[in-house]
Amino acid sequence: MSERPAVFLDRDGTLNEELGYLHDPDELVLIPGAAQAVAKLNARGIPVVVVTNQSGIGRGYYGFEEFNKVMARMTELLAGSGARLDAVYTSPHHEKGRGAFAHPDHPERKPNAGMLTRAAREHGLDLSTSWMIGDKESDLEAGRRAGCRVALVRTGYGHGVDGSLADLVAENLPEAVERILEAWP
Repeated sequence: MSERPAVFLDRDGTLNEELGYLHDPDELVLIPGAAQAVAKLNARGIPVVVVTNQSGIGRGYYGFEEFNKVMARMTELLAGSGARLDAVYTSPHHEKGRGAFAHPDHPERKPNAGMLTRAAREHGLDLSTSWMIGDKESDLEAGRRAGCRVALVRTGYGHGVDGSLADLVAENLPEAVERILEAWP
């Protein structure tokens, strides 16, 4: 399998509205235009991979069952616009996590690059030609550590993040995707 570029997306604050420990699928609200942006990437044959820290699982606020229900609802909402995710990776690890999830610096927890490198290995993705889009410094740092170009969106926590840390700064996911697609051959 030849390696191909991908777009890695943070979930909360980038793809959907930031609510803090989202665990109820009825509370999931996509960022306006996000589904259409994902559909544009799909139409170009670019894999779309969600990489999301979920310390709420590690802390015991909710479990993988609730996380999976939220992701199932996201899948439904995206499909309504002809969009799909190619893969989803999550890290429940946190310094305040419980049991096996108690880890101050797990290799898969952003800002570490573990979720991205695992996705690249499992799906034949070229990190050097890929993008990581997120609303936090940890998203940008994970992308950088993986060797990706990075885009900051000003949704979620993005308004408070230093834009000089990113290769591209956009108001939201639709703008980021539009600008990335314009630059790609």
